Amino acid sequence: MASPTDYLLALDQGTSSSRSIVFDRSGRIVAMAQRELPQIYPQPGWVEHDPMEIWRGQLATARDALAKAGLKASDVRAIGITNQRETTVLWNRRTGQPVHHAIVWQDRRAEPLCAELRAQGMQAEIQRKTGLVIDAYFSATKLRWLLDEVPGLRAQAEAGELAFGTVDSWLIWQLTGGRVHATDVTNASRTMLFDVHRNAWDDELLAALDIPAALLPHVQPSSSLFGETDPALLGAALPIGGVAGDQQAALFGQACFDAGMAKNTYGTGCFLLMHTGERFQPSSNGLVVTSAAQLAPPFTGPGNARRGIQVQNGLTGAAPQYAMEGSVFVGGAVVQWLRDGLQAIKGSAEVQALAESVPDAGGVMMVPAFTGLGAPYWNADARGTITGLTRGTTVAHIARAALESIAYQSAALLSAMSRDVEAAGGASVAELRVDGGACVNDLLMQFQADLLGIPVVRPAVVETTALGAAFLAGLSSGVYAGTDELSALWKAERRFLPTLSRTQAEAAMARWEHAVRQATVA
Repeated sequence: MASPTDYLLALDQGTSSSRSIVFDRSGRIVAMAQRELPQIYPQPGWVEHDPMEIWRGQLATARDALAKAGLKASDVRAIGITNQRETTVLWNRRTGQPVHHAIVWQDRRAEPLCAELRAQGMQAEIQRKTGLVIDAYFSATKLRWLLDEVPGLRAQAEAGELAFGTVDSWLIWQLTGGRVHATDVTNASRTMLFDVHRNAWDDELLAALDIPAALLPHVQPSSSLFGETDPALLGAALPIGGVAGDQQAALFGQACFDAGMAKNTYGTGCFLLMHTGERFQPSSNGLVVTSAAQLAPPFTGPGNARRGIQVQNGLTGAAPQYAMEGSVFVGGAVVQWLRDGLQAIKGSAEVQALAESVPDAGGVMMVPAFTGLGAPYWNADARGTITGLTRGTTVAHIARAALESIAYQSAALLSAMSRDVEAAGGASVAELRVDGGACVNDLLMQFQADLLGIPVVRPAVVETTALGAAFLAGLSSGVYAGTDELSALWKAERRFLPTLSRTQAEAAMARWEHAVRQATVA
């Protein structure tokens, strides 16, 4: 029987909502609370959040989840944090108040600066050190924009008065009453300022982007003690024992601990990650390399013994772990657009029934490039298009094409990933584990399996992002002995097997690639 303190609280701060989930030791959801996060669109291509709304909403959901579970804070062993990545927060160290709205990962305002960096020939060095491509998606150019464009901020930054962080750092700061300014390796690896080989901020990149090092948080392993919460917030001081960016947390929550295992998260965007172990494998096909979650001793477990423990530039943890990643900017967000923009549905849950009311998309192809295209295309100038319209096209055909666009984009990612892996002599992905809000859509999951030609596996617990954060916190706090134990907890709920022939799937992908070319603005 579980100890009263074998509960774990995961704070899951996402792009569209803040959630908190209480898990028991078996990974079962005990209680959940969620609040929508208002989106701010100052002008086309710009997306912002109010950092105080992020904090207030996240704290409120933590309190609500504990209340729903009938637990006191003292019943919880540790807190894990997972978060929307790349979103950039800048705040005053003395007051703890933000000095500007958070610039969200989807925001494209820093693209002119990215173009300058490319023109300066920085791409090769940035990719070699960080694993990333130069894109406004990542945090560094968002931070540089704030320092350059908001009066007074650069002077304050150079005087050491400001703190930068991704959303995890912002929450850690608030939870600890301003005592801790820290992040983990996975979030640091998404800034375009972090050398993933050395697990350290890179002085040369900081100089090239003119960003003061004093702004940056301390970097720790993903599973380690980050600090304790202010007891006044939840009723007791709780250790923050695990932190990871949402996609690496989902990879961990899906028990993808070994090279060759892959997962796709269907959220606001779609994020396909394949674990590559200790192999840093640059992509020739438009993907990025990112740090996977890393563990601190002694919680490596028997399954990780071969990976070894080492110290690199003051960061103690397992040998660096990597993943290859492809990011789709608009995944589930296309369903929100059907609801809010096109007003084709009243609620997101209605989309499957509407799409299933027609046998296929009727030749309609939708490319939801509302903020450009991410991997493997990396086209900031692409814009959303709907092609193949006829007099017989209905809103149901458009809804089906919108759903299918999520699967097409993800299939393009896995195809690019497979080419990279095969070129390096690795094995192809045998199955794709899926999670995120849109993975409950059976029509979408079946179409995904049809395009990929491999099983698509939905786990019993689809909240794997939060589960990964809970697992990381459970490892550092001694709830779990190691990753072998976590692997045994992962269970499949349904396997979707492909029904299309490869010839049919390839023809469908060719139609998709044609539609993508039409989405490019000259």
